[in-house]
Amino acid sequence: MAANSEEVRVLPVKGDGQLFQALAIREIVFIEEQSVPEGLERDEEDAKAFHVLAMRGGHAVGTGRLVELGQPPDGSAGQWGRIGRMAVLQSERKHGVGSRLLDALETEARQRRYDGIMLHAQLSAMEFYKRHGYAAHGSVFEEAGMPHLEMTKKL
Repeated sequence: MAANSEEVRVLPVKGDGQLFQALAIREIVFIEEQSVPEGLERDEEDAKAFHVLAMRGGHAVGTGRLVELGQPPDGSAGQWGRIGRMAVLQSERKHGVGSRLLDALETEARQRRYDGIMLHAQLSAMEFYKRHGYAAHGSVFEEAGMPHLEMTKKL
């Protein structure tokens, strides 16, 4: 358990203030820690994505987003979503925050009646996604200067 024993709540982002908090977490994790160029980390999907924020007490500690992917990655029928920009502050990692974020995004995908979810997992996070039922597809590719694998999960 984290040093702060307050329960983590995952909430849909509402308003510019909460979106700013989500973007600030992503800046810390992706731009500062992982050296992802800001131009790659922020994109046009942010404006139309469903974002969530993990809160412990009054502090934002993690975020993620869901966007409509459209057709599944394999080209079959159905509607799919894409989860991305999952980020948890270093002090909160290994305390279940990522799992709570992923669960909330999957719940939203089910409410939207998506047939499945696709994501690009950093290789360092691949085992996390496997534990949540995601399967790797294809070869390792580079994204934002880091090795990734496409992973999918049918809902």
